[in-house]
Amino acid sequence: MIPYMQRVKRNNMRVVFMGTPDFSVGILEEIIQAGHEVLLVVTQPDKPKGRGNTMQFPPVKECALAHGIEVFQPKKIREDASTEYLKKYEADIFIVAAFGQILTKKILDMPKYGCVNVHASLLPKYRGAAPIQWAVINGDEITGVTTMRMDVGIDTGDMIAKREVRIAEDETGGSLFDKLAETGAKLCVETMEMIENGTAKYVPQDNEASTHVGMITKEMGDIDWTKSAAEIERLIRGLNPWPSAYTRLNDKTFKIWKAKVAEGNSSQTPGTVVHVDKNEMVVQTGDGQLALLEVQLEGKKRMDAGAFLRGYSVEEGTRLTQ
Repeated sequence: MIPYMQRVKRNNMRVVFMGTPDFSVGILEEIIQAGHEVLLVVTQPDKPKGRGNTMQFPPVKECALAHGIEVFQPKKIREDASTEYLKKYEADIFIVAAFGQILTKKILDMPKYGCVNVHASLLPKYRGAAPIQWAVINGDEITGVTTMRMDVGIDTGDMIAKREVRIAEDETGGSLFDKLAETGAKLCVETMEMIENGTAKYVPQDNEASTHVGMITKEMGDIDWTKSAAEIERLIRGLNPWPSAYTRLNDKTFKIWKAKVAEGNSSQTPGTVVHVDKNEMVVQTGDGQLALLEVQLEGKKRMDAGAFLRGYSVEEGTRLTQ
């Protein structure tokens, strides 16, 4: 196999790539396939995972090593030592995609073409850490990807290019993640081409129209049955596959992986199971009813509601609780 550094086209950009999760991997791969010279990949430190606390590489590190690219994993990118380390590469551009750390002005000003971020929303909407999940949770019909020239603010830089993506009625956080990663990879390379040939236009964001979203936490998955059936159904999709939406059934954690808004309403307390048949169980919410279609009881496998009900008795009147 020819070493990566011997395969690159020398007439394209010299790139330092910063990213950490799966979302970043496709973007890095697309940059490599386009022939740019990736000098260095910067990602978060390895983290312990699982019962054995085995150290696990970030997905971007695995990708970089597979291509023979050097990896840098600073605990704090803002430290002077990290700045000096980056400076020696004399990159034309830094590409940043879900890296997870804030860059200093010294770093932002370092490359010839600045630092370009690939952000999974149509800025200025959904600045912040988890735009993909929130687009599903909030019931948006359209989202997308924006490339921007980074400044010292959080997702506040001038926009370069946008690409819209339609959100399907059954869209989950995971499926939308995949769509936007693919879209972002192509848009990133197109943006680099525009920057390199001088056709890129930098459009300031309308700060008054901006919205900000915070990180997704496990606690967000705890279903509040006083909310409407539509809101809960979107929460279930938005938090699939992580951290997942859940409730309590007979003092056990009961994850809900798939549901649909059902016809009907009743005066039953929200969280009460109002109907059970061989394929689904229906729960009263604060407004409307929700049919649970795919579930997972603590200690059991994920399964459709029919399979679950064949092995576990749930009676009408049972309460699901936070």
